[in-house]
Amino acid sequence: MLERNTLTYRVLRYTPNLIRDEWVNIGIVLEDPQKQRVRARLIEESSELARVRRLHPSADENLLRALPSEFDTQLAATGASAAWIEKMEQTLSNTLQFSPRKAVLAEDFEAELDRLYRDHVAVPPRQSRGAAILESTRAWIRTRLNDIFRRHRILAKMEKNVKAEQFTQPGDPLRIDYAYRYNGTRGYLQAFSLGRDPAQAKVLAYTAECIRARHARPGEQANPEFTAITEATPERENPRHQFIVRLFDEQKIAMVPLAQAEIFADRLRARLQ
Repeated sequence: MLERNTLTYRVLRYTPNLIRDEWVNIGIVLEDPQKQRVRARLIEESSELARVRRLHPSADENLLRALPSEFDTQLAATGASAAWIEKMEQTLSNTLQFSPRKAVLAEDFEAELDRLYRDHVAVPPRQSRGAAILESTRAWIRTRLNDIFRRHRILAKMEKNVKAEQFTQPGDPLRIDYAYRYNGTRGYLQAFSLGRDPAQAKVLAYTAECIRARHARPGEQANPEFTAITEATPERENPRHQFIVRLFDEQKIAMVPLAQAEIFADRLRARLQ
């Protein structure tokens, strides 16, 4: 049985109208005081930003899009220490505020970060006929993948939230969900929603092309592999699905529906041994 540790967390709130004192939760900061570990997860998905705009039509979207990168930079500069939280509290603008610190017992740091984000920040599930239906967003797919990869004992062997800008252009906001390495081969995994935003297929295809170009340079490991984990199998009669299939085929991006993720994880575990 895994040991349960005491972690502390704060919710990051966005308050664009100070007079009305109305806010929306946009992030989670989780700290493990014993291991001096701090991680932040902020909204990045189009559906999450759209929710903020619905609640606050005048929201500063440029600020919200820049925050994840800014938080990562600050964490890297301070060594992910608790002092970073105190510094951020002093330097945040009036529209950004931390909730009071709360404690929680958890066995797995990453799993707890996912749970807190899902409970406090993520777009609420739709309601239909009195029953909750999980939206097939990238965040939902990624949460399912975390559970699958953790059960197959490969999550800890992967690099998570890899910045695409190291392969594309400075300021690129895209994060690659997972990266791994085995026998000199680099692999990249991305949760991808077929039904939510098909235009993101172009972004992923462009990113894969840039990564391959970087790996083709002298001294780099060539032939990286790419996999998109989708919420369902592409439908033959759906033109948008088939557009994505053709685009990914051109860039040699394999597509694995979530229903087959267990088999995929089992095969990947054998390679990552």
